Amino acid sequence: MSEYIEYLQEVFELFGPITARKMFGGYGIYHNGLMFALVAEDTLYLKADAENSGYFEKEGLGSFKYNKSGKLMRMSYYLAPDEIMDDREQAAIWAHRSFEAALRSQALKNKPKIKK
Repeated sequence: MSEYIEYLQEVFELFGPITARKMFGGYGIYHNGLMFALVAEDTLYLKADAENSGYFEKEGLGSFKYNKSGKLMRMSYYLAPDEIMDDREQAAIWAHRSFEAALRSQALKNKPKIKK
């Protein structure tokens, strides 16, 4: 595991324990078994949805993008604000917002489909 991933354990200590799993050349960052962040090239991105994306946009933080077969793809993760790396309380606030977005996303996926 990279030093950056190990450092994130400290960054999110007030939020709670996190784990990291390798994925697609980066890492998924999990809390209570649910992915709420990702790391690509030692850069942290946090989960966003319609309820919390305004916080990221207000700070001018861009969404995670990657190139897939020549097409630019966006994911529902935004660049984490720099300040959370040195401010554990802010890190906990941002992590909690992103974890809640992950919970909402999971709830939508698990919602039973109504057949007509």
